[in-house]
Amino acid sequence: MKRVLILGGGGMVGQKLAHKLEAEGLDGAPVALTLHDIAFPEGGAGTDRRVGNLSVAAEGAALAAERFDLIYFLASIVSGEAETNFDLGWQTNMIPMWHFLEALRAQHRATGGDYVPRVVFTSSIAVFGGPYPDKIGDEFLTSPQTSYGAQKAACELMIQDFSRKGFIDGMSLRLPTICVRPGKANLAASSFFSGIIREPLNGVEAVLPVEDTVRHWHASPRSAAGFLAHAGTLDTERLQGRRALNLPGISCTVAEQIEALREVAGNNVVALIKPQPDAAIAKIVDGWPRDFLPERALALGFTAETSFREIIDVYVAEDLPGR
Repeated sequence: MKRVLILGGGGMVGQKLAHKLEAEGLDGAPVALTLHDIAFPEGGAGTDRRVGNLSVAAEGAALAAERFDLIYFLASIVSGEAETNFDLGWQTNMIPMWHFLEALRAQHRATGGDYVPRVVFTSSIAVFGGPYPDKIGDEFLTSPQTSYGAQKAACELMIQDFSRKGFIDGMSLRLPTICVRPGKANLAASSFFSGIIREPLNGVEAVLPVEDTVRHWHASPRSAAGFLAHAGTLDTERLQGRRALNLPGISCTVAEQIEALREVAGNNVVALIKPQPDAAIAKIVDGWPRDFLPERALALGFTAETSFREIIDVYVAEDLPGR
């Protein structure tokens, strides 16, 4: 039975992935699942839960010493927090990755090179910076314009080099903005993309801090869990040494999001969205990519929604209280 570790397993995506692996395993085979995070939701997925902080290098080393077969590295702070707190962003989003990979390399050496775990890292489309083409293809350069994007790009390079040396078998998945996120809003600059759908569907007013002409790249939490599960079994020889992937999603404007919400729930629900411009958020979002042509990921079998209405339907089916 494959032993799987999810770092950041208490977060929304980590919990979605854990539920999927508990229900389906990998390639139909059951897995032994361990989750690590600073906190966990009450109930939820995972029976082997470890509470701790990867910013403490010894904690990562202790986990590495358990020699898991497959490791999902989801742990990080979100974009808005990383941008406003420079020190915390780098200390949380980059430095623990270095220490953890070094700990895995130590285990690789201790086994005479036999231990080579699969490591799947959740990167972000924030690794890109403008000016952008109409659609970002797989050859477009990374040039982040936020601290969060720079931290993700630095981790991608570490995954690439440790894999090249044969210490790990790694992949970096550049996730679209995950929407509609269940629960409460977080400190991510992208949080409003979910909020303008989630809050009105729950009968609560939502603030829209940008113009409705803003275009962005989205996928559902269900798709995020699917991306990660697929990456856990993918033949990485097919990556041909390029270990970071742009993942599929749907490109739409905020206005198109709102129209999809109107189709689902009507005008009274849409009326709960209140424009309230926020220059700081608008500046961050303005530096993000808007549309992709993820041909490599599609050829490798990664799939996502094809309309924003589908994304709303996923939220209603899986996460809307009372449905």
